[in-house]
Amino acid sequence: MTPVELSRTVLHAVRCAVDEGQLNVAVPERVVVSEPGAGGCGEYATNVALQLARAAGKPPRTVAEILRPRLIAADGIEDVVVTGPGFLNFRLGQEADPLQDLVREIRAQGQRYGHGDALAGQVLALRVPYEVRAEVVADAVVRIVASQGGRATVQHHGGRAAVEHGELVDLRPVPAPEDPAPLGPDAARWALLHPAPHDRPRITADHLVQREGNPLFRVRYAHARVRSLGRGAARLGFAAEPGPLDSAEADTAGTPAFQAHAPQAPAVHAPALHTPLSDYPRILTAAATHRAPDRLARHLVTVADAVLPFLTCVLPIGEEKPSAAHRARLALAEAAGTVLAGGLSLLGIDAPEHL
Repeated sequence: MTPVELSRTVLHAVRCAVDEGQLNVAVPERVVVSEPGAGGCGEYATNVALQLARAAGKPPRTVAEILRPRLIAADGIEDVVVTGPGFLNFRLGQEADPLQDLVREIRAQGQRYGHGDALAGQVLALRVPYEVRAEVVADAVVRIVASQGGRATVQHHGGRAAVEHGELVDLRPVPAPEDPAPLGPDAARWALLHPAPHDRPRITADHLVQREGNPLFRVRYAHARVRSLGRGAARLGFAAEPGPLDSAEADTAGTPAFQAHAPQAPAVHAPALHTPLSDYPRILTAAATHRAPDRLARHLVTVADAVLPFLTCVLPIGEEKPSAAHRARLALAEAAGTVLAGGLSLLGIDAPEHL
């Protein structure tokens, strides 16, 4: 709740008290709220009861006690304490922060974040041709289906299919134009899994180039950068902890975390990070349901592209001291790294700590 919102809430309480006949005063046009003075408590305080007391013909503390129950009942206010001659002091409730909750959820579940039971009890028999891309796609589908509580087996075309229980699924992605083995296991798998099944995969050395134009590089680089930031934070003496990302927040010792002479950190665009991380379970379920590991691969690129610009503001800059904001940023970065590592693992691709 902002000071402006709190001021409106106090005005509403005064208006209700007047309407119900408990106060006989003219409702003021505005109420000033500010930080509590000496002897006060909470985040904000107001002297509105002292201002209304003369017109109401009541002691200020009596006016304050009339307003207090209405204010405590308001959304966003946790407690109201009357101090001194009649000051109203407000302790605000902690508003839910979806991004913080998401980071905590990912930290709690680790690489099992996004796993569920959407396919619980389902058994799939994947029938594939003797072809390298089909084999790799089937292997990834088995992993992804298992992440959603299902079970998949692989059999090959030719001969009679034996399926006693479950669903028979034909997997026939467009074959690879050539042997991808020279690319190495990770790049080869990516080259075969990243395109949609109806698209012909490119078996080129582009998958080995370590630059932004290579989606696999961006995904693995983002993961490696997150791990590097964790090591850097450990050297600076702090660890990840979910919380507000605001760089102006004070640290736990009460020292301003953002020094006036320190370089300005890049803006933190939380929504750009929240969406791909919160979408990951839905994407994983869709990849399992549609036997489409390409959906997972492309989403990992989305996560990487969202988190890479954010990583520049995770560690302190210049003479900045590590703060609660830096711990929160590291927690968010590590959550993204967890998603990247978990997704790559389901695709059968390594997520290196160093790159």
